[in-house]
Amino acid sequence: MSEYRSMLVVYAVVLAAWGLPSRSPASDSSSDAGLHPVRQQRFCVTNGVLSTRADGKLAIDTASSRAVMRQSAGQIAEIRFRYLGPSAESKPLASGEMRRQIGIKLRARDTCNLLYVMWHIEPDGKIEVSVKSNPGKHAHSECHADGYTTLKPSFSVSVPRVLPGDAHTLRAELRGNDVTVSVDGGTVWAGSVGDRIQAIDGPVGFRTDNGRFAFEYLARDLDAGTTRREADQDLYQCEVGPGD
Repeated sequence: MSEYRSMLVVYAVVLAAWGLPSRSPASDSSSDAGLHPVRQQRFCVTNGVLSTRADGKLAIDTASSRAVMRQSAGQIAEIRFRYLGPSAESKPLASGEMRRQIGIKLRARDTCNLLYVMWHIEPDGKIEVSVKSNPGKHAHSECHADGYTTLKPSFSVSVPRVLPGDAHTLRAELRGNDVTVSVDGGTVWAGSVGDRIQAIDGPVGFRTDNGRFAFEYLARDLDAGTTRREADQDLYQCEVGPGD
């Protein structure tokens, strides 16, 4: 890990030359963004099982999970996770690939229209950002795994391999059309979604495939003027489905 942190220092110099934001690996990645841990009850879990451990952290043990916040403010989120190894059962993706991964959903309008920031654990180890766009379709039965476009970054660096027992932080932020992804406090991916995302809007969330994780999910609070009664309302139409 010390070697990886040293690499991030070098990357920070490169980022400055590109005019991209960088962060110190030792910094508190939530403080400047107003991020706070999200409780289990604040999620709409559309696939898989989300639980809370005795230590207060969230946990996923199922072969797949999909969830979005019932309410969210802003398109920025962070997952502080520990990878506990493969799930007891494995489920290939629609493509047939057996991939283990964890990631963040942005603008998750529904299962057919959203932005994904995924950290692949196996068989490869990389960050992949993609838009799933299926105008006029909203249910998995309508779009299945169609409409994916993998985005090309204007800047990217390699990320560490994730082994069982490892702890990492993944953060994603969308500002306008620009996406910035950081790992363990350092920017590792930056690029534009162009106009692909303009017609899509929705809350932030997360996704996992074929792995067990203990984690904290951090996002922005609702506006200070929101009453407790309003905050307790389910403003997101929570529909359980087979996944995306």
